[in-house]
Amino acid sequence: MFKKILIANRGEIALRIIRTCKEMNIRTVALYSTADRESLHVKFADEAVCIGPPKSSESYLNMARIMSAVEITGADAIHPGYGFLAENEKFAEICNEYGVKFIGPTASMIARMGDKISAKDTMKKAGVPVIPGSDGLLTDLKEAKKIAKKIGYPVILKATAGGGGKGMRVVWKEEDLETQWSNARAEAGASFGNDGVYMEKYIEEPRHIEIQVAGDQYGKACHLSERDCSIQRRHQKLFEESPSPFMTEELRNKMGDAAIKACNAISYEGVGTIEFLVDKYRNFYFMEMNTRIQVEHTVTEEVINYDLIKEQIKIANGEPITGKNYYPAMHALECRINAEDPANDFRPCPGRITNLHTPGGHGVRIDSHIYAGYTIPPYYDSMIAKIITVAQTRLEAIETMERALSEYVIEGIKTTIPFHQQLMKNKDFREGNFTTAFINTFQFKS
Repeated sequence: MFKKILIANRGEIALRIIRTCKEMNIRTVALYSTADRESLHVKFADEAVCIGPPKSSESYLNMARIMSAVEITGADAIHPGYGFLAENEKFAEICNEYGVKFIGPTASMIARMGDKISAKDTMKKAGVPVIPGSDGLLTDLKEAKKIAKKIGYPVILKATAGGGGKGMRVVWKEEDLETQWSNARAEAGASFGNDGVYMEKYIEEPRHIEIQVAGDQYGKACHLSERDCSIQRRHQKLFEESPSPFMTEELRNKMGDAAIKACNAISYEGVGTIEFLVDKYRNFYFMEMNTRIQVEHTVTEEVINYDLIKEQIKIANGEPITGKNYYPAMHALECRINAEDPANDFRPCPGRITNLHTPGGHGVRIDSHIYAGYTIPPYYDSMIAKIITVAQTRLEAIETMERALSEYVIEGIKTTIPFHQQLMKNKDFREGNFTTAFINTFQFKS
């Protein structure tokens, strides 16, 4: 087993990894920027190395500085968490060249799934359902118009190197295509340094349902059931749950089988997620594969009693997986708590936390790196905590979440706690009647 793991990340995920490493008797190295000097992951790791100023490009994305920290500390493995360099094939390859184990898939697997066109083509060949659209990158506006006419409006333009909703535009009618084509390419170029876009049929009233997967170095793969991530704002997830209230046993089996086909197509090694769009008729289509741990991995852990970080580390160490598919025995919900003001268009609210009280009790889990007196820096993602509740039924999990949210006190900044409190009371939400467009009709009352 690894003796020392360097965590190339920050915040709650870094702390989450440290906890599992401690249970496995593995020493840890925390990396931090000067803005994160007082973060809990720095305090709880066995060692900590400052890798630069607050700007991500000069710290958490600076591969040279990260590899220098590996050399200084003698770490024999790197866990990238999520975001930053977690899905960067160049970084995975550098780790391999340095003889330090990248806890995740190989560089070639990341590359094949990271490019949306390549991923879609791979899935097609593997027999996984994909959304109708262009066969590759669109060469010009003329081709875009031709394909849109063939598959029918509405269509969606997507950046091939994209993520987080960047470089993505829905086009409802032909006269809007030219403007949206220009906008999508400009945003993709600015966000990813790659303005390539492709086109897909826009699926109306979809659910965003993903399948958690794991694969080992011996060609064995399994799925760990689904998560429903349909409640989103601007393509950013706000809330997740498992199992999905929209799921049937037949659909779960079909999607699980498709997810394993996807893994087998690239001989996937590590923990990952196959994301699907599911229409109102329960037809499902491959959207993308995330070759890393997800923010919402916690809900899967709670419903099947399975430490996914531990599984990542064991797979990276060459241990075989059981190969058994897992199914939810409980119901779990996750509310992402962001330092944002929901009454002011979710505007980020960094600042000092003056008072903090976290909820507890049966069925409540908090993953967070904040504490009273901690100052949330303005340089990174605004998520500061996750509340996960688990119970025998969905209604019981909602009721536990309502109670937990009422106990959660974070003073000094605005947070999304009030938004989630109203969400829990919403009739459509409670009945499981929602799609990815749910937030467009949800009226937050300040």
